[in-house]
Amino acid sequence: MKLYSFFNSSAAYRVRIALAIKGLDYQSEAVNIRVGEQLNPAYRQLNPIGLVPALVDDSGLAFGQSLAIIDYLDRRYPQRPLLPQEERARATVLEIALAICCDIHPVNNLRVLRYLTDELGISEAQKKTWYAHWVEQGLAAVEKLLEKADSGDYCVGHAPTLADCCLIPQWANALRMGCDLSAYPRCARVYLACNALAAFIAAAPEQQQDVIPA
Repeated sequence: MKLYSFFNSSAAYRVRIALAIKGLDYQSEAVNIRVGEQLNPAYRQLNPIGLVPALVDDSGLAFGQSLAIIDYLDRRYPQRPLLPQEERARATVLEIALAICCDIHPVNNLRVLRYLTDELGISEAQKKTWYAHWVEQGLAAVEKLLEKADSGDYCVGHAPTLADCCLIPQWANALRMGCDLSAYPRCARVYLACNALAAFIAAAPEQQQDVIPA
């Protein structure tokens, strides 16, 4: 398998975590989204969405969208499942994951932030205010969902799931952007517990070959 990735893309980070949890070998191909490599025609032919990540499996099948990739991996490689089989637990994991991937990430990703500054002319301070607002709105909801799920070291249950694959990259990005995260102790506990695991350490941005020093 080959994963087209960028070191601090939270969507690519999710997939790297899933691959590491499942112990799957893959080649990593860097796509520098800061300079627009994801818009190159060759990459757009591979992934018409024009974002990272994209996965090409060993049969040559290629597709994008992190949640679709993780669902594919979970079905094809069912060892260490990331989505529970029990209906209520599965729904809870998806509820948390989608709260992050649909309600926080899309309004705070790189192309949106660049549109705000480059096209609408907002200042760097206003951009950070925008980012922090949606992090606050989203993580406040996730914190309530974790409380409802009686979370411990992980979002749901006693092992990492899709929810953890989504929360850890979002939390890491919020830390990088200087957001105040003191109001979310359950999220913080999950972040600390997951980042002590080998799979999460291996998937972290600073461990990737294409890391760009701050």
